[in-house]
Amino acid sequence: MSTPTAFAAADLGASSGRVILGTLADGRFHLDEVARFGNGPTPIGDSIHWDAPGLFEHIRTGFVAAQRRAGSLASVGVDTWGVDYGRLDVADELIELPFNYRDDRTIGVPERLFAGLPAAELYRRAGLQVMAFNTIFQLVVETGSWSQVARILLMPDLFSYWLCGRPVAEVTMASTTGLLDVASRRWAPSTLAHLEQAYGVPAARILPELVEPGTILGDTLPGVLDAPVPVVAVGGHDTASAVVSIPATSSDFAFISSGTWSLVGLELPAPVLTEASRAANFTNELGVDGTVRYLKNVMGLWVLSESLRTWQAEGRPVELAGLLERAARLPGLTCVLDMKDERLLPPGDMPARLHAMAAETGQQLSDDPVAVTRCILDSLALAYRDAIRTACRLAGREIRTVHVVGGGSQNRFLCQLTADATGLPVVAGPVEGTALGNLLVQARASGALSGDLTALREVVIASSELTHYQPGGLELTPGQWDAAERVIAQNRG
Repeated sequence: MSTPTAFAAADLGASSGRVILGTLADGRFHLDEVARFGNGPTPIGDSIHWDAPGLFEHIRTGFVAAQRRAGSLASVGVDTWGVDYGRLDVADELIELPFNYRDDRTIGVPERLFAGLPAAELYRRAGLQVMAFNTIFQLVVETGSWSQVARILLMPDLFSYWLCGRPVAEVTMASTTGLLDVASRRWAPSTLAHLEQAYGVPAARILPELVEPGTILGDTLPGVLDAPVPVVAVGGHDTASAVVSIPATSSDFAFISSGTWSLVGLELPAPVLTEASRAANFTNELGVDGTVRYLKNVMGLWVLSESLRTWQAEGRPVELAGLLERAARLPGLTCVLDMKDERLLPPGDMPARLHAMAAETGQQLSDDPVAVTRCILDSLALAYRDAIRTACRLAGREIRTVHVVGGGSQNRFLCQLTADATGLPVVAGPVEGTALGNLLVQARASGALSGDLTALREVVIASSELTHYQPGGLELTPGQWDAAERVIAQNRG
């Protein structure tokens, strides 16, 4: 038996964070959650932000707990959600708490930017899906003098900087900014120049050096942990880490990284930068080992969790397990809505928005939380079906399996709906896919593992409990799914 080696991963999503201790022995990872903490919008005046210092303290204390439990750590690494960043002054102090991407300050900004930098031109460089909160649009609306800004750091890179003192931009995270040339995996000089000339944003000065996943950044600073530990730049964007953990043995798969957001797409060797891809609003985000995550953002389980929050605030007795069980017994596809509608993005009364959308499209949606839950899940399955089929068409790929990783892989009803909607087998798991992908990149960087993504995924298979779903498990015909898809398309049009 091999000597166990321990690593720690901080995995932060948009609603919670966790620190996972991963112990590698005999080609398998054993995972232990040593810390879990809440995360969410921090209101300041009329804006919403992230409490980055508070989150860092959770990360730091979680790593200390992992270090003490394991005795020693080979390394640590941090992944987070995409696009957001902190601005630091010359004293390395935050100028303000980082803005939350759900803040409404960027409404209408893409149209302003595209007046001077055409959308098609930007897409040929960045290959990025247009979402109003992309980093490039956030930079355009920053107020105040840029002269006091020494650097900007994307969220996982900010936390790694506070851990070890080295400022970098890890490329999987940088690919969510709109500032990268995804074909070369470098900053795009013409895009940076446009930001400075048109908006006074000195992007070339304030952006740090780019590094690939697996780069060892250096040891933790004195006093941060009980003893110095190497900090590794992992796939800093949580979806990049999640895709590393897909338990695939071949390349003919689609993935759904399912959590607050659902990221639905393909793993490719090169970006798809065609006009048809831009028109379909697909994104090319960079992955580990030179890969590209060609995907579509779908609102995901945020819509359901925000609905639950609203019902509970109203004093209605609802809990998730019961809702899912009863929703599965209702007739399917009686009301389907567009899960890419941007009205579903901000926090608030989600059921009211869903009812308004149903009324606009001439559909009936009961006020019963069970019916709303069924509507959300049916609509998510349809969004997955559409995204997968469109990605395959635009990339010229055929797939045989859909892999669902992340917390949403535990939603058995949604996984079965996905199998039925796509007509493809679904493999669900690992649940802690993002943390596991983070740990795998660390382990390879330290020399505890070797090989390519296929070799890393063999460790995933050995380390995970997977659940398989076959299409046809529900009393819904392919024709019903086709008809529901037409309802979405007609109403979107």
